Parts: sequence; C-alpha cells; structure tokens
Amino acid sequence: MQHISRTHRSHVIAPSILSADFARLDDEVQRVVAAGADWIHFDVMDNHYVPNLSIGHMVCQSLRRRCSVPIDVHLMVQPVDALAERFAEAGADLISFHPDASTHVDRTLQQIHAAGCKTGLAFNPAEPLGRLEWVIDKVDLVLIMSVNPGFGGQSFIETALRKVEQARRIIDASGRDIRLQVDGGIKVDNIRRVAEAGADTFVAGSAIFGQPDYKAVIDAMRAELAATEAQEAAA
Repeated sequence: MQHISRTHRSHVIAPSILSADFARLDDEVQRVVAAGADWIHFDVMDNHYVPNLSIGHMVCQSLRRRCSVPIDVHLMVQPVDALAERFAEAGADLISFHPDASTHVDRTLQQIHAAGCKTGLAFNPAEPLGRLEWVIDKVDLVLIMSVNPGFGGQSFIETALRKVEQARRIIDASGRDIRLQVDGGIKVDNIRRVAEAGADTFVAGSAIFGQPDYKAVIDAMRAELAATEAQEAAA
C-alpha cells in the first residue's frame, strides 16, 4: 500500500483508467505514471447502481504489483461493504463509495478504515451534501461527481462548481485535512476553474488517455493549477 500525501491543498492529478486501452492496461498505467500522474483512479461499476460494467478487484490486485503510485478506487456499486473489503485486500489505498449505496454509511467508513485504507464519500450531481457533516470525522476524501456516473467521456456539469464550493466550506469548517476530489469532464480548459472553486484532487479520463502525449496533457493541467496557486498566494 502506497502513502497518500496529505499536504494541505497540494494538487493531485488522478487519471481514470476507465478511459485507458484495456488491451494494454498495464502499459497504459506505466505510461501515465511516467507522464506524471500522482494517483491512479480506478472506477468500479456493477451494472446495478450505475448502467455499466467495468472491472473488479482482481484487476486492481494485478496492477498493484507494478503500480508505484496510490490506487484510488471509486465504488459505483450496491451493496458496498463486501467489495470494499475485497479492494482493500487487493491493495487499494483509498476507497470511495456513494452514501445511498450503503445501508449504514458510518459503519462502511469504519470498515474501510479497519481494512487499512483511506475513505472517500462520493456525491452525484443532484445529491445534496447533508450526510457529509454527520460522518466527516471518518472521511479522508470528498468526491464531487461533475457528470452522472456510469460512462466515461461525458461533459462537465457546470452546477458542480457550486457544490465544490459548498464542500470546501464544510471541509474547512471541520478543521480536518480532507481532500476534495472532482470527477467528470475535467480537462485542461476547465481544471483551473474547478481548482478555484476549492478542489485539490482531479480525476481525468478521456482528456488524458484520449491524447497521444500523456505528459503534455498532465503538464498543461499542472500549468493551469500553478496559475491558481500563484493567484491564491497573491491574494
């Protein structure tokens, strides 16, 4: 298991392998890590909670053997607990799930921590953040979906920016070091606005894997994020 950096407000780019070439998945992961990825984002879909089917814990276990960066697992499944345990055993570093997919959110968070992983709580575009405040003491990451989950390559939903701002206020008020991740439609031309809204962790799929030069895309994203950091420092 890798150590996930907790430096406050440090920016993390986590390419989603949902958009990678599955016939060459190991090579794709090696390439994107060499290009500067901080984490690998692992989307798990069950064709039940979301209308698609992706990959399971055995793929995670195989990639863990050669992946040198943290593996960030996003469970879009229902029920959650059994699969969360399997992904923890497979080498995940952080496991996120949706509160409406768990019978007991507090207990699921405790189980993931007990298995040695960081925890994340994911919120769909139309889902309010109300539950977050009741379990924020057990959350290491908040994931704001800026598309409706189930498919890669979707366009960014602009109203997600308001939810990112709200989540940032809740996190800051808690006084805890919690990462704020955004997933869906993240590209070079909007990552700066998402960072300005308060996000510090960015999932990008087709924007990276859909281009021939992964490093060029990640470098361009970092340049946009650096501009945000400079603006914050000057404020």
